[in-house]
Amino acid sequence: MDASVLRTVPLFAGLSDSDRRQVARWMDQIEVGAGTPLAREGDFAYEFFLIEEGTAEVTHDGAVVTVMGPGEYFGEIALLDTRRRTASVTASTPMRLIVMFKREFQSMADAHPEIADAIRAAGKERLERTS
Repeated sequence: MDASVLRTVPLFAGLSDSDRRQVARWMDQIEVGAGTPLAREGDFAYEFFLIEEGTAEVTHDGAVVTVMGPGEYFGEIALLDTRRRTASVTASTPMRLIVMFKREFQSMADAHPEIADAIRAAGKERLERTS
């Protein structure tokens, strides 16, 4: 994955180019079409998504909660512990996403605890809002 993409993402913007390249090694870039389910409410979660291009609709109990776009992310709650998804996310448009699985997150957290702490804090905040 091209590490320069992470330069525009607030979570990673403060890293050096070298650190961004290291973090990028733990991530994959994927493309999906409109209508693709990215996360299903109630399923166990093991990955974190960062939206590079496109938009996605977030629903909870079938009701639209929000629409997310470039620079936003979801699935960070999965990185906190193994739990079921609290919402469904579906691509509204064709999308390019960056994905990181839980195992890779642990490796990144060892090398860059400040990034892991920021992602964990965002996840805890989201959990508090949805509880």
